[in-house]
Amino acid sequence: MTPIQIRNQKLGRKMVSALESRRFQAYFCENREEAVQTALSLIPADHIVSWGGSVTLTEIGLLDQVKKQFQVIDRDLGKDKEEKTKLMRQALLADTYLTSANAISEDGQIVNIDGTGNRVAATIFGPSNVIFVIGMNKVCKTVEDAWSRARNFAAPTNAQRFENLETPCSINGTCSDCKSDNCICAYLLTTRFSKPAKKIKVILVNDNLGF
Repeated sequence: MTPIQIRNQKLGRKMVSALESRRFQAYFCENREEAVQTALSLIPADHIVSWGGSVTLTEIGLLDQVKKQFQVIDRDLGKDKEEKTKLMRQALLADTYLTSANAISEDGQIVNIDGTGNRVAATIFGPSNVIFVIGMNKVCKTVEDAWSRARNFAAPTNAQRFENLETPCSINGTCSDCKSDNCICAYLLTTRFSKPAKKIKVILVNDNLGF
């Protein structure tokens, strides 16, 4: 292992305890393959599964496996914006919801920014089983540092994925705390506790995932 991976391993195991103290069900996985298998093991066979937009879930191949093994609600199958929105609403009532995070603090607080709100809404209420998959590159010392990462790095980077998105961060690559009609930072959420206990599962992965 590289020095970074060794450091991540030590910190990740410490963070599992921090997450469990907040009533999350937490895991540390050494690689992507282990993370996929852990996530699949946490989904009951009869569950309907959906997910929010996530580079991480795509990178590790979890969505491909989920589509093969479970009944899913996939907004990408929508033929137009209206149909995709309908599917996103249906996803709020899925049994299991998969997602990632923009950042996480060492003491186990998860930070997410959302433009539409569907992703953060589903992690709060609706699905009875929520699974976060988070690369160790997203770990920050404090929750304040996590918010700085989310606003100043994750959001401006995410904005580059969307064609014809006219926001200050898509143009300049940095957050301007904008009020643009196309703002992708409309909803800001800190998840600091799982209620009920263990409804939210967190899988930390010893890899650089997403942004």
